[in-house]
Amino acid sequence: MLLLLVALLCWGLLFPESLGPVFARLQARWAAARQRAGRAGDRAGQGAARVRSGVREEVVSARGALRRHWPVLAIAIGLLSIPPVIILMSRQTVVLSDFRGDDLAESGSMVAQLLRGERLTPPPAPPPEVFTTTEIRRLRPEIVTADRKWNQIDPDLQQRVLAIYEVMRRQYGYEMVLIEGYRSPERQAELMAGGKATRAGAWQSCHQYGLGVDSAPIRDGRLQWDMEDPWTRRGYFLYGELAEQAGLDWGGNWRSIKDYVHVEDTDRCRTARNAKRDELRRQGL
Repeated sequence: MLLLLVALLCWGLLFPESLGPVFARLQARWAAARQRAGRAGDRAGQGAARVRSGVREEVVSARGALRRHWPVLAIAIGLLSIPPVIILMSRQTVVLSDFRGDDLAESGSMVAQLLRGERLTPPPAPPPEVFTTTEIRRLRPEIVTADRKWNQIDPDLQQRVLAIYEVMRRQYGYEMVLIEGYRSPERQAELMAGGKATRAGAWQSCHQYGLGVDSAPIRDGRLQWDMEDPWTRRGYFLYGELAEQAGLDWGGNWRSIKDYVHVEDTDRCRTARNAKRDELRRQGL
């Protein structure tokens, strides 16, 4: 409908002389109608009938004009349709703040900008006692013996996580600490047997392939876990948001169990897991 109105406008601009008589007649009829509307009795009804008749005449006249000038209208419509058709045919998918994908050149987020720059280097490790406090031994004992070597993490995932850390620090004032990166299949089976840290068995977790990491914010020299604390809760949800911008999956979005410290490259992990399953099957394991 909008395109038709634009085409009619183009026709009017191209052939203004054809609109003059139409407008003049409509104006005359409108003036006559207003005069007749002020009269009482039967004359008002008769005037209304004449107005309707006049309008019908103008409609018939307009249709005739459209029939005579249909080639011009067709050309105008065709010209108007060219730009949107070109845009639809040549457009590229551009994802903004909610970026999800591997082509970080498509994102304008700070995470993507960092990843397009120089290679990021891991921050200095906090003192070892940060991971061996009484609180950690009581609440998260598995952390004490966790592997925190950055070179054990897949290089691409490493860069994405470091970019998240950098944005957390620069933009939001949160310092993030790597809690665990690579996890051996033996350790994975051990943790599953304990029933607290994970429900995944050996070779089922992305940690075994260097494609999953656990991180936590640190404040006043202590790792923060308490999701009832507003500062901590905000930090983890920012961490999850940035993980999504970096094309990763955040454990806080999982349905069965919420793992707020965890991010992973799910697609690549699934591929690695399937390949490992096939390998184990061939070995009869």
